[in-house]
Amino acid sequence: MSASEARLGGAPVARPMSAGQQWRVTEYVCTAGPSDRPFEETHDQVTIAAVIEGTFNYRGDTGRAVLYPGTFLLGNAGACYECGHDHSTGDRCVALQLAPEYFSEVAASIAGSSRFAFPTAMLPAMPRIMPWLVWVEARAASADNLEIDESVPSLLEAVIGSLSGPAPRPARVSARDERRVREVLRYIEIHAEESLNLTLLAGVAAMSKYHFLRTFRHAVGMTPHQFLLSVRMRRAAVRLATTAEPVSAIAFGTGFGDLSTFNARFRDAFGVSPTAYRKRRRAA
Repeated sequence: MSASEARLGGAPVARPMSAGQQWRVTEYVCTAGPSDRPFEETHDQVTIAAVIEGTFNYRGDTGRAVLYPGTFLLGNAGACYECGHDHSTGDRCVALQLAPEYFSEVAASIAGSSRFAFPTAMLPAMPRIMPWLVWVEARAASADNLEIDESVPSLLEAVIGSLSGPAPRPARVSARDERRVREVLRYIEIHAEESLNLTLLAGVAAMSKYHFLRTFRHAVGMTPHQFLLSVRMRRAAVRLATTAEPVSAIAFGTGFGDLSTFNARFRDAFGVSPTAYRKRRRAA
C-alpha cells in the first residue's frame, strides 16, 4: 500500500501510526462500496496488513482473495494490486510495511533464502497467528519503536512459518458463490455476539446447508463456526488487553453463553487463561 493521503471515490485514508528506520505502521480506513470502481495501487514496500473490520476483494501478482476480519493481506514490494467492494461498504486495516532489504535479511534466516516472496495474497484467520492480530489491533498504536522493532522479526517468523506449513489455502469458487460468502462473512462480523446456526447462515447465503458449508470452507479456508470463534476470540483478547472490564462481562459481551466455555476456548487459542493473558499484556 502506498502512504498517500485520502483519495476520491472511497479509496483508503492513510493514518500513520508509528515508524522506524526500516518499517512503518499505518492504519487504512476505506469507505468504498459496491457503487465505487475498484482502485489500483502499488505496494511500495513489503506489506503485511491485518484486516480489522470489513470484507473486500483483493487481486494482485499472487492471485485473488477475499479478505475478511482476522486475515493478513500479503503484498510483495513493487507489486500492483486492486481492491474492490462488490457487496459491503468499507474496511479498516493496520499495515506493517517493511523495507525490501530488511525483509530479505529476515527471510533469509526464516525461509532459507533472501529471495523469498509471498506466494499468496492472504493468510486465512488461524489460531497460530491470532495473537499477532490482537497485538496489531491492541498494541501497534501505543507501542514504542523499540517494542515494534523487537516484534517485527517474530511476526515475520509467524507469517512465513504459516506459509511453509500445512495452513489451509482458500480455493477458487465461482463469482456468484464468492459474493454469497462475502455476505455471510459480513453478517457474522456484525452479529458475532448473537446465537448463530448453520440454518440461519445458509439462509443468508441462499444456499442449502451442505452446499453453503462446502463453499464457505473452500472460499475462506475454515468453517463458519471456526470463523465465528476467531472473531469472538480476537475481540475478547483486545478487550482484555485494553480495558478493565470483568472477564465475565467480556465473555458474555463477545457471544459466549457461559464463563467456563469462554475460559476453555480462550486457553485453547492463546495458551493461557483470560486472567493470565490480561496480566501478561499489562506487564508487557
